[in-house]
Amino acid sequence: MNSARVKTFYYLMKLGREFELAAKQEYMKGNIAGFLHLDIGQEACSVGSMQAFDKGDVFTHYREHVLAIARGMDPKVVMAELFGKATGVSKGKGGSMHLFDPTLSFYGGDAIVAGHLPIATGCAYARKVQGEKAGVFAIFGDGATNAGAFFESINIAAAWKLPLIFFCENNYYAIGTRIGWVSPFEELFNKAKNYMPAKRIDGMDVCEVYKAVTEAKEYLENGLGPYFIEAETYRYEGHSMSDNGKYRSEEEMEIFKSRDPIEKLKREAIALGIVEESYFDETDKKIEQEINEAIEFAANSPEPELNELYEDVYCKECTNVVS
Repeated sequence: MNSARVKTFYYLMKLGREFELAAKQEYMKGNIAGFLHLDIGQEACSVGSMQAFDKGDVFTHYREHVLAIARGMDPKVVMAELFGKATGVSKGKGGSMHLFDPTLSFYGGDAIVAGHLPIATGCAYARKVQGEKAGVFAIFGDGATNAGAFFESINIAAAWKLPLIFFCENNYYAIGTRIGWVSPFEELFNKAKNYMPAKRIDGMDVCEVYKAVTEAKEYLENGLGPYFIEAETYRYEGHSMSDNGKYRSEEEMEIFKSRDPIEKLKREAIALGIVEESYFDETDKKIEQEINEAIEFAANSPEPELNELYEDVYCKECTNVVS
């Protein structure tokens, strides 16, 4: 852990959290419609993985705001997309669940649980046929590991030694369903360990996430096949804005909040003397301004034109995508 990397981790995690807190407020005001799935509490997974997996293709689930920003997407165009405005990354037609940008090799998010895993597997196959070292990164929740698409994907990826990292965010709740109700065990890397290298890590520690994904990336770039990472994490908000999360105890919530990834990084960096405390205060002020600008940009952007309603439904001529 060095100063520059810690600063990058902190900035992106804090930016992602403040972005989502602002999005929550704008949703309550009625400025954002449809679904809104917040990543608050899980920022270490999003930021650590995207900083480590800097090349190759990324396929995500629908809880992807922080992932997109950590990948390099401008918070303004992400917020505009949430507002349904023409300046959004998907021209305001995808909303919160579909932040898609081929220029960043970012293909997200898929609204169907585990629906993107076979697509990521196909992309990894294409990468292998093309002889490219850059592989594919697929991120998903614990609920996806109960889907048939998950087992089919890890099976074919292992059989054909495809360059694909399976990254499972295990936050213990698939919507409102506790993992123990639908899975015979909670350590989900056991579902993949007979197919490929599989490990469990602390998903509340951004440094540990970064290290694990870096090792997995090196493994697949050496042509050794797929890799599975289970990151134990926790979301502080409900599954979506329609979920008040009352099925979880306050005690459980407090345990995980005591391991908050942003405060943990800040606390450890100051204790080790890697980063001065003043940096965090200055960064917080900078982020506050960025978020205000993102909201202003989204609020003042135009709506999509009515005559464009049926455009962008299908890709007429695709560029910057694997084929």
